[in-house]
Amino acid sequence: METATARPWPDLLRAGLVHALNLGLPLLFVVVPILSFVAVSFWTLEEGQILLIPTLANYRAFFTEGSYLAVYLQTIALSLQVTAVNLALATAIALFIFRRTPRVRFLILMSFMLPLFMSYIIKIYSIRSILGQRGLLNEAMMALGLIDQPIEALLFSRTAIFIALAVLYLPYAILPIYLALDRIPANYLAAAADLGATPGQMLRDVVLPLGRPGMAAGAVFTFILTFGDFVTPQMVGGIQGFTFGRIVFSQFGLALNWPLGSALAVILLATTLLAVALAGLLLRREHVR
Repeated sequence: METATARPWPDLLRAGLVHALNLGLPLLFVVVPILSFVAVSFWTLEEGQILLIPTLANYRAFFTEGSYLAVYLQTIALSLQVTAVNLALATAIALFIFRRTPRVRFLILMSFMLPLFMSYIIKIYSIRSILGQRGLLNEAMMALGLIDQPIEALLFSRTAIFIALAVLYLPYAILPIYLALDRIPANYLAAAADLGATPGQMLRDVVLPLGRPGMAAGAVFTFILTFGDFVTPQMVGGIQGFTFGRIVFSQFGLALNWPLGSALAVILLATTLLAVALAGLLLRREHVR
């Protein structure tokens, strides 16, 4: 009897260790760094020294000093534009893949997912080689007689940033939308067809409503990734690529103003969390309806 009652203890210890790891690792590598940024954002920087003096000056600077707020709003507008374009393109591409046979689906989907396994820098330089004055796009338009001389605005401009962000993060919108469409039960589509629904009606009343969770996820992924990106604007935007992500990076790297950089990083994080919350709220309202 003593042996029987002692047996559960190793299992309990093992289960406790698993739960401790499941909770401890996210706390250690996610929550603690975030809380450290929040704490540093309230510290004071005087003559290059960080002092443990609580202050709201760093957050006040975001609203009153320099062009932080203006760049923040411009970056949100840019991210929303990229999100809207990518959502439309990704939905059309996911629908195209969804209507193919399983074998063709896999091949097309992998062709869009393959860039995710490539180096980020290589992808940016590939985009630069396409948008440059002697890049593929300018050379093609000149060969077709559409332009007489290369268009300089295609690179080191806001247009270049928009194109690069849209191209780089399109796969992140395609995958969740396709997965949502792929989970639609086949009998739903068969029932709609038996009831006499046309392909357009089936798309409007069955496919797109059931695919909204994937669309919301794709939109959130695209917005968050574009809003926080600072490498792409720097590489293809030049002096025009001054986005909010670059401001945060510059505070940690060039200005060495960690308290202000932490405050801006907290604002960036709060914006992304707000985007996730809004997407969840919209989906919940759609589900209630």
